[in-house]
Amino acid sequence: MQTHLTRAADRGLKDIGWLQSNFTLSFSSYANPLRNGFGLLRVFNDDFVQPGGGFGIHGHANMEIISVLLAGSMNHKDSLGYSEVITPGSVQIMSAGTGLRHEEYNVGEDEVNFLQIWIEPKLQNVGPRYQRRQFPEEKRRNQLTTIVSNEEGQAHCWINQNAKLSLGHYEQPTVVDYALKPLNKMVFLFVISGTVTVAGQEVGTRDSLGIWDTDAVRFETSADARFLLIEAPINH
Repeated sequence: MQTHLTRAADRGLKDIGWLQSNFTLSFSSYANPLRNGFGLLRVFNDDFVQPGGGFGIHGHANMEIISVLLAGSMNHKDSLGYSEVITPGSVQIMSAGTGLRHEEYNVGEDEVNFLQIWIEPKLQNVGPRYQRRQFPEEKRRNQLTTIVSNEEGQAHCWINQNAKLSLGHYEQPTVVDYALKPLNKMVFLFVISGTVTVAGQEVGTRDSLGIWDTDAVRFETSADARFLLIEAPINH
């Protein structure tokens, strides 16, 4: 098993007042040749948006875009006709395909914090699609919950790639043995709070760990640990 650790303090930073973006991988004004994506995971941003701030109407194509809302209230409005407000525990996907346009703003009184994730698609130029599912924290305690998959279903969002995203929340120190799907060759761990230890390496709050060359990983959590796992192929 091989790993690459990125500490929270070593991420790229863009702070323009209403928006603070923390870039684990190269994106926008942050360019790091050692972090130009991880397998098919192209973007991983930890974003904080102040009340009233947001992203005006803009377009995407041929990318699987996932947002995991951790705090605050944010709207979503797109060219497919969807218009709604998402709240903590919401996970939304845009399978951009041939193209769509959308906007998102902090519509509440508190700071928004969301994870923005881009994964390269399996098929190009498919019809664009939007989907949202709600994953209340009280229903996810002391387990690993699938929030995004390549398989259709009512329990999670699905995307155009052989990828799987899971949220973990463990109230007590726990050992989690995780097996990758046969097609997937890498796992990306992001610790939202607490710590998670992998092969003796402690991954702290807002740190991330890329893992590859393995079929299974053992995660050892601290008490009250929250984290996100992304598994996907290394290449198409």
